[in-house]
Formats: sequence, structure tokens, C-alpha cells
Amino acid sequence: MRNLLHVAVLLMGSLFAGCTSSVFAPIDSPNPWADDYSPLSSMENYQLWGTYNVHDPSCHKIGDYYYMYSTDAIFRENRKEAKEKGVPLGFIQMRRSKDLVNWEFLGWALPEIPQEAVEWVRSHAGGHGATNIWAPYIIPYNNKYRLYYCVSAFGRKTSYIGLAESDSPEGPWTLAGCAAKTDDTTAMNAIDPTITVDPSNGKWWMHYGSFFGGLYCVELNPETGLPMLDGDRGHLVARRANYKKDNLEAPEIIYNPDLKEYYLFVSYDPLMTTYNVRVGRSDKAEGPFIDYFGKELKDTTNNFPILTAPYRFKNHSGWAGTAHCAVFTSDDGQYFMAHQGRLSPQNQMMDLHVRQVFFTKDGWPVVSPERYAGSNPREFSAADLVGEWEIIRVQEPLYERKLEAGQILWGEGELQDEEWNMSHLLYLEKDGKLGEDQGTWDFAKEDQSLQLTLNGEVVRNLIVFAGHDWENETETVLFTGLDSRGRSVWGKRTK
Repeated sequence: MRNLLHVAVLLMGSLFAGCTSSVFAPIDSPNPWADDYSPLSSMENYQLWGTYNVHDPSCHKIGDYYYMYSTDAIFRENRKEAKEKGVPLGFIQMRRSKDLVNWEFLGWALPEIPQEAVEWVRSHAGGHGATNIWAPYIIPYNNKYRLYYCVSAFGRKTSYIGLAESDSPEGPWTLAGCAAKTDDTTAMNAIDPTITVDPSNGKWWMHYGSFFGGLYCVELNPETGLPMLDGDRGHLVARRANYKKDNLEAPEIIYNPDLKEYYLFVSYDPLMTTYNVRVGRSDKAEGPFIDYFGKELKDTTNNFPILTAPYRFKNHSGWAGTAHCAVFTSDDGQYFMAHQGRLSPQNQMMDLHVRQVFFTKDGWPVVSPERYAGSNPREFSAADLVGEWEIIRVQEPLYERKLEAGQILWGEGELQDEEWNMSHLLYLEKDGKLGEDQGTWDFAKEDQSLQLTLNGEVVRNLIVFAGHDWENETETVLFTGLDSRGRSVWGKRTK
């Protein structure tokens, strides 16, 4: 049936193009790996977790490989079984890839949770916490590699950001000190570090924090990787009004040398359900960071744009928890975002999502609606866009949840209907109109940009590119961009 449909689409494309040109149509292409990894979830299968059990990733291109490090969060974790079979748990997952599609699981960094971190957390949290390592961050320095890591007690500000170093991105690692530590008396929470280096002066800056007090920035000594001033915890750069209701965490800082801007990506809301990525920008590594509407991220308003959120295209159960991102570049200067995606409806399995990142004409990052699968780039014509599309208008969650420590309560891990960003069909007709009198469309071939007028609303400068349709296992045409309200607009051609 699929082959017959494919032939029909090709014939239709030929009619649109006339006799002298060939029109692109979705092309069958199998997915590189399955979304549901429950058959591989037992502990002895850990070497097959290349794209599975990924949570809070950090990624950097080093030599021939992209190296990724992440929190040791595991679907159906069984510590008794792991101990019986000699599988270490809790010590930072490591994986690598040459193509950002196929990933090799390398095992765990660090042979144990550093004792100084354990002692700090448990002595300030009534003996609780410090059972695994969270949110690592990797950065090269002078032929060495620095791996920052976090140890904490859930639901407390009792946390510790440590530093380990190695001559190899695969270790072994030597402990090199404490970058920040906090407790119930401090305003901030020492988790989720991310580092940037100012190319104009060589200064190092670490951003970190969570819903406990917001996100902070502190200057580091490049020679040591630790704070320039001993005990300095830095200054506030982002916060939300109500930390019990409005979660904020997981900063990721990058610098775009072409735009000469720093971008601070942050994550809103509970990690298992409505987790979503926002971003602000600044011409200084230390901020202040401004959002889509010119508001500072350290104000108590919610900030935009919103880049990712729970979504569901047709022919799939959907993805929740699409945040806590790593943003990085390839050797040829392309930008990518990696984050967890929790497979719905249960939202327990954590798949690696890697997405292409583009920058709009006015300098805001946007991400692909689909995961990266190594699609070959190509240039499209207006005729290539004629057909049936699924589009998603990404919105912030409106359902009010009861949270504890910024996360959902046990038993509320499935999304409510109103929390989904669902796709709907849109027909781009060859006369420049949208089907069912929904509006018009116009394509600029010179810069591969699309403009939609949807029910009177104009959405400009949508970026058109080639990509993989995971839900239908095809290569197709995609678009991404922002509307005037700072919400992502995603599209993929399906017929």
C-alpha cells in the first residue's frame, strides 16, 4: 500500500511541475532505530543503550567523534540485578557517535560518587541524597578535558558541582575540585552546570541552578576551571515567579560567532511531562539575557521564544519531556540540539533526540520538528512544497499541575489532552492558496523561506529544509520558525 501511495504522490508531483522538471516527493526511508526499547531494558543489555536512557545530555565534537555524557537515569533500573551482573550504575553515562545518528554506549565515567560530594550532601540533608551523579558537562581545555558533574538530594538545595579532568574524553578521570556547593541557607542550587568562554578576552563563565532561586552565573579561573574567587556563587541571570508551581532549570549557554550573541537555553516545567525549552540572548557571556519581547530572563515573567514542548504527529503516540538540552556545533559549523524525549503515554523511556538548529533572520534559534537522521541537504522549489502537510503550533502548557520540588507528583506522569501540541493537516495548493480557504502561502527560493497567512495571521520567514519523517519513515520537506508571539511553528510534508 505504501509503495502504491508513493507512486501516486510522484505522479501528482509530475503534474504540478509540468514536463520539464521533477518534483520532490516523500521517499521511503526506514528509521535507524526503534523508539520503544523495553526489550533492551534489562541491565545486561547496557551496551545496546546507544540512543536509550539518555537524560540531561552534554555533547561536544572531539576528534572524529561526538562525545555525549548524561545523567545515569535508567528505565526499569534494577540495582540488585546490576550488582549481580557486574554493571556499574550511578556514575555518568558516556557514548559517542560519528554521525549523530548511530551511538556507541561506552559505559560510565567515574568509578564511584566522589566522597567529598557525598559527605557535603548527606551532612546537609539529614543523611539523604548522593545516590547518583546528575547533569554532567564536558569542555576541552589545553589538550585536557574537563567534566563537571552534580551530586544532590532530591527536592533540596543541598547540592555540589564538582570537576574531574582527563587526558582523554573517555577517561580515566581525576578529581580536580569543587566548582560550587549549596545548602538550605543559600539562595541558589548547585546543579546543571554549563560553561562558555568569551573569545574576546578568554574569560570562563559557568551558568547553573534550578527552580530553587533561579539560574546563576559565576566567573571561573581558566587555569583551574574553578571559581575565580573562592566561594563565589555568582549573580542571578534567570528566574520565575513561583518556584513551587513554575519550574526552571537546566541552563545551556552557547556563543554564535556569526551573530556575536550568547544564547542561554533554559528548561521550564516538569521533566516527565510538559518539559519545554526557552531561550534568551545577550551580547555578554554573563548577561543580562533578553527574551523575544525584550524582557530580561531574571524578571518574574515567563519568557519566550518557546522552542520545544510535548508534541504528537500522526501515526505516533507522541513525545513528552522534550527539554534539558545540549547545544553544540559540527566541524562545518552546523548547530544541533540534543535532549531527552519521553515516549508516551507512560513517559518512562528516555530516547535521545538530536535536532538541527537554525537561526532566523532576526537572530533567534529554532529547531527542526523532527529528529536528525543524517538527511542529505537539498534545495527546494515552490513546486516541491505543494501537497499535504502536518503542522504543529507549539504552545506553552496551560493545565495547572500540583508540583513538588518543581516536579509532578507520583502517579501523574501522563499528559492531559490539553497539554499536547497536536498536528493538524494543511494543504499547500499550487495556486499559492491553502486548502479549505485557510489562507495563502508564498515561497522564496533564494533563501528557502516560507510565508504562511493562516486565517489572517502572517507567519514569516519559516526555514525550509530536507529532513527525516520518523513517524512515517520517509525523507521529506520540513519547515521551522517562530510566529509573532514567540512560539515555534513546525511543519512536514506528508503527501
